[in-house]
Amino acid sequence: MLIAVTVLLVRWVGGPWPGSMAVHHPLPGRTPLDILKERFARGEIDKDEFEERRRVLGE
Repeated sequence: MLIAVTVLLVRWVGGPWPGSMAVHHPLPGRTPLDILKERFARGEIDKDEFEERRRVLGE
């Protein structure tokens, strides 16, 4: 119990985890297509999924 409280306290005081800002707060000027391209480049989605989502976006 004490460990769980300590972890929660450290997370609360320490702010967001590295990288979590980009997920929840996209940079100004980034389009959905930009985000899609980044996800494809990182290997989060494959080519078929990229193409399908790009079609859905109308790009």
